[in-house]
Amino acid sequence: MWERTISCSSLSKTYSITGWRLGYIIAPPNIIDAAKKVHDFLTVGAAAPLQEAAVTGLRFGDEYYKWLQDKYAAKRDLFLKGLDDIGIRHTVPQGAYYILLDVSEFGFDSDLEFCELLARDVGVGAVPGSSFFREPVNHLIRLHFAKRDETLNEALNRLENLRKKIRAR
Repeated sequence: MWERTISCSSLSKTYSITGWRLGYIIAPPNIIDAAKKVHDFLTVGAAAPLQEAAVTGLRFGDEYYKWLQDKYAAKRDLFLKGLDDIGIRHTVPQGAYYILLDVSEFGFDSDLEFCELLARDVGVGAVPGSSFFREPVNHLIRLHFAKRDETLNEALNRLENLRKKIRAR
């Protein structure tokens, strides 16, 4: 199985370095050689200091991953409880630090338009859910909860006024 197995991953989310665009591939030498040829034409090499920092992260022990898991679970729980208290329907993430809100109660045909109003009138940024689906999906928006607790609480405070500031159509 090894001769045809390719494992690739990003370091972005695990080490909170999303702008660095660092990742890795583990595969047999013949596959690595082919991947290098493609890689050379598609990307520019990462700066050496970023690579050194990534190596440091890869050497973290299991306690780091437990700490990170606990940290994000607490943020998830804080945000989900707040959304439940407000009465906004949402998904429960199974591993990512994003939540999809169901905004179908507002009757918008465009999730992009809803997100624009949410940012302008409520002061909360979201990404249209349609960005993540092949088929047309316009009733979901994505929020990110890997933020400071103060930021999450402020977002929840603003979302309490959502129905007053954005009227159903």
